Amino acid sequence: MLKSVTESFARVIHGLTVGHLTDHVIQRSKRMILDTLGVGFLGTSTDVFHKASEYSKIYSSNVSSSVWGRPDLRLPPPYAAFVNGVAIHSMDFDDTWHPATHPSGAVLPVLMALTEALPSSQKFSGLDLLLAFNVGIEVQGQLMHFSKEASDIPKRFHPPSVVGTLGSAAAASKFLGLSTAKCQEALAIAVSHAGAPMANAATQTKPLHIGNAARHGMESAFLAMLGLQGNKQVLDMQTGFGAFYANYSPQILPNLDSHTWLLDQQDVAFKRFPAHLATHWVADAAASVRKHLVTDRALLPTDRIERIVLRVPDVQYVNRPFPDSEHEARHSFQYVACATLLDGGITIPSFHKCQIARPQVRELLGKVELEHPRDNLPSFNTLYCEISVTLSDGATFTECTETFYGHWRKPLSKEDLRGKFRANASSMLSYDIVERLIEIVENLEDLEDCSMLTTLLKGPSPPVMASKSI
Repeated sequence: MLKSVTESFARVIHGLTVGHLTDHVIQRSKRMILDTLGVGFLGTSTDVFHKASEYSKIYSSNVSSSVWGRPDLRLPPPYAAFVNGVAIHSMDFDDTWHPATHPSGAVLPVLMALTEALPSSQKFSGLDLLLAFNVGIEVQGQLMHFSKEASDIPKRFHPPSVVGTLGSAAAASKFLGLSTAKCQEALAIAVSHAGAPMANAATQTKPLHIGNAARHGMESAFLAMLGLQGNKQVLDMQTGFGAFYANYSPQILPNLDSHTWLLDQQDVAFKRFPAHLATHWVADAAASVRKHLVTDRALLPTDRIERIVLRVPDVQYVNRPFPDSEHEARHSFQYVACATLLDGGITIPSFHKCQIARPQVRELLGKVELEHPRDNLPSFNTLYCEISVTLSDGATFTECTETFYGHWRKPLSKEDLRGKFRANASSMLSYDIVERLIEIVENLEDLEDCSMLTTLLKGPSPPVMASKSI
């Protein structure tokens, strides 16, 4: 009988097979993969992606992998995973799970990079990809379930930089076919790569947390392959993985005969606009209140609004009364409420500097107050947003949102998820490639060779310059 939590994780990583995948898990994870690819393509237009990719060009290798949507840019596999991971989280548009983390961005770029980098004789099927992807997701979820603290929206560190790094290492270990012992070493190495403080939330540095998780997890698997050793009890110890949690209580995982996937029990949330998940409750509530204030196509009567009260959980890093940058605005209850009241909804351009700086927005921001009801806990599973708008004549309109559209209790429809992907990916890809990607991902379990997928992810081939004759 196993006595080590760390060894039980290694045995699960090594021992899971495609036969363990359920239809439910396959369908849910395909949606996660499609959404993650889409936000990754969109993210290549951001300033933080440009800086990360320019930095990564200093590295070269005989082995290389693609940067999504950039056919002219190839990087060593860990740095391709890093740059694609940064793109995925560059707008905070990626999927979100409970307990709180962004599960896909640390895992998918690793597997796509490895698919290209490994010898062509080593062909990976869609089922191979789905299995390794779900191993990476499962490891993250299991680790978060060892702590009550992980159930809450984080205060001290950003979870994808911690559990994401181990999920990346697990997925890479599975894809590379590491032994149980090597999987155990990869987890130990990954723990020493993990962690990023919440202080860098709402800055350009936050997307690096996902990119680093992807890169460091892959590097941990490579180092384990080379025989590097770490503490074989790293997940068992308060001074190991427990260093990240004040109330860490790890449990040995069940054996494979009784394995059940967490993704079977808990779906993820998909965002309709690129901002912190908690702001999605605010947007829906504000849109409902706006219907009381605006008729037909009239403008919001900002001069008649005296007071705006948001009753939300006490989440300090999303409490930003006067955001000045796009990253601060994406992490501001106040901004999302005011922009929704003014415009009727939130879109990608809502976070452009010119939109944030509008005089009407700044005027409304000065009227917003936050209240934190005791029953409104900082959990993505239970939080709600109530908004009250009081006018100068004393009239008050109140609306409450308990579940926004896109939350796992109210999931995006297949068509709306496709629509989000099309909108995001079409910024970099042709219509035909976008539609082909949707078809491949939605039938991933039937794909015989993942190289068909990675070829499309590169984007259109750059034009060939005709040589001039002398």
